[in-house]
Amino acid sequence: CFNKADLAERAERERLAGIYAGCGCPVLFTSASRRQGLDELMGLLMNKTTVVAGPSGVGKSSLINCLQQERQMQTGEISEKIGRGRHTTRHSEIIPVCGSTYIMDTPGFSTLQSDMEKEALKDYYPEFAVYEPGCRFAGCSHIGERDCGVKEALAAGKINGQRYQNYCQIYEELKHIKRY
Repeated sequence: CFNKADLAERAERERLAGIYAGCGCPVLFTSASRRQGLDELMGLLMNKTTVVAGPSGVGKSSLINCLQQERQMQTGEISEKIGRGRHTTRHSEIIPVCGSTYIMDTPGFSTLQSDMEKEALKDYYPEFAVYEPGCRFAGCSHIGERDCGVKEALAAGKINGQRYQNYCQIYEELKHIKRY
């Protein structure tokens, strides 16, 4: 879900949708300020408990405020000095939306902090699964190995290059997180 769609030109929205087209996830563009895309978002959230996560300043709390009236979350402005969101939400909270639909607001983040092992990251890229049988080595990370089905699919344009670059970046971050 990309909020603040009113700030992006059609070509940019199409580019973003293309990045995620092959991963099997629906892509939504919403605007909390213009109350656009909320019905479609609500349709996906119905009868589920959903965690809203993302960088500071993308409008997570604003979207939650649009989806329910009971608990209005504090929102803030984008910092002009640093050009990004401020950490307005300071704790996680489950908020009833309607019936058996709940949404959890979470603090924004600017860096990755996770207990996830780097080897598990590929499981969050469902478009890789169909090409993994073409990997020569079991447990292929799809980064530096030879005869990698995922990298072959990438070269053939079957996997989005931006998604793959994001995977590589997150993999490197996970590799360097110190475990205490």
